[in-house]
Amino acid sequence: MAVHIRLRRAGKTKKPAYRVVVADSRAPRDGRFIESIGYYNPLSEPPTIQIDLDKAAAWLKKGAQPSNTVRVLLARAGASKG
Repeated sequence: MAVHIRLRRAGKTKKPAYRVVVADSRAPRDGRFIESIGYYNPLSEPPTIQIDLDKAAAWLKKGAQPSNTVRVLLARAGASKG
């Protein structure tokens, strides 16, 4: 089972907010997920990024692959590259 860390869309029409989730790569974008590890609100000023870095590091250590967007959000949130 390939596990990815990716964004799950939430919010209203034209007002997106996102949950950062760990999910099976075969699951739909807004479908089933294993664990929610944070959220991202691009519409607030400045954009809000709240990610549990300990949980993210644990999943990365287990082999979970972050999406390109989540990789950037983790860097902004302060996750180390090691």
